[in-house]
Amino acid sequence: MRGSWPLMLALWGAGLGAAMQYAKISVIYDLLGDVYPDGGVALGWLVSVVGGIGIVLGVVAAMLVARVRYRRALLGALWLGALVSLGQALLPPLPAMLALRLIEGISHLAIVVAAPTLIAQIATNAQRGLALSLWGTFFGVAFAVMAWGGRPLAITAGIPALFAMHALYMAGFAIYLSPRLRTLPQEGEIPTFSLSSILATHRAIYASSRISAPGLGWLFYTFCFVSILTVLPPYLDPAVRTAVMGSMPLVSIAVSMTLGVIMLRYMSAVLVVTLGFGLSMLCMMWLWAVPALPLACLALAGAMGLIQGASFAAVPQLNDTAVAQTQANGAMAQMGNLGNTLGTPVMALALSAWGYLSLPILAGAAFAGGLILHICFAAVRRKT
Repeated sequence: MRGSWPLMLALWGAGLGAAMQYAKISVIYDLLGDVYPDGGVALGWLVSVVGGIGIVLGVVAAMLVARVRYRRALLGALWLGALVSLGQALLPPLPAMLALRLIEGISHLAIVVAAPTLIAQIATNAQRGLALSLWGTFFGVAFAVMAWGGRPLAITAGIPALFAMHALYMAGFAIYLSPRLRTLPQEGEIPTFSLSSILATHRAIYASSRISAPGLGWLFYTFCFVSILTVLPPYLDPAVRTAVMGSMPLVSIAVSMTLGVIMLRYMSAVLVVTLGFGLSMLCMMWLWAVPALPLACLALAGAMGLIQGASFAAVPQLNDTAVAQTQANGAMAQMGNLGNTLGTPVMALALSAWGYLSLPILAGAAFAGGLILHICFAAVRRKT
């Protein structure tokens, strides 16, 4: 099974299912008021509760996945996600729907920790950069699929049909992957799990310049990506607004899968990420000098594409063992959810107080933070 592209593509497909757990609510958010007319601000929790689980339990999920075993954890999470989506298709009362979203957050975490770890183990050295760059596109691709296909399905056939289709998708990948994952080699010893080990693992992860570097860099990236796509549109010329905003995620994915993959053949993933942060910072300076210039927006999306795929590729490059890779993926899940949760509110607050110029200044500072972090951590690794 080592080097099997069909298996790695199936694991990527499972990741799309996990990203759809976010996207399926986001793309129909404006329709949920008709289902829950008294929901009010509580409807916002239908989106954010999944991210909240990731912030609190990202590293804990990594420990549990390693203990349960990556294959069993992934398959269990896919089946759990399918059952949850079936429950959501019944459109239960809002408190029950929130509880289902909470459970869905657990399914999401297990998939995004286990799947990239398995991909890194299956891929050969020559394949790993491309395979993990592909994995890095799972959020963007899932949101595009849900925007183009999921929302129209919900509008024409009803919201329950969207949830039912997601349940079938998750179950389909669980069925496909089950016999194929059994052929993988054994995963080594089972780690301990206790309160003391949870605290010790957190300390070990964030004290390590190898395990924590991808995740801490990912925090700066996720702080910017969704927030920029959310707050930028009002500042764009209405004549090109839809085209620019629809193109930015696609440009990011395209650069990650072409230029990013080529660069990973000749330089380390950390260097590619560092270059991505540096170029993103320069693009924000461009957007400060020429506000909301469409070409600068597309260039920014391309620069962020370098960060996107190479951040996941950095995990196995910096960490040799499956346990360390799982911990690094857990930190990426934890920091990614923190960045996604904080980015848009902080950016929106700054814009309301100081106007457009706060966008390039705040995002530019975040990109500079990611650049400095990776440079400093690389210096630490060289010394040790």
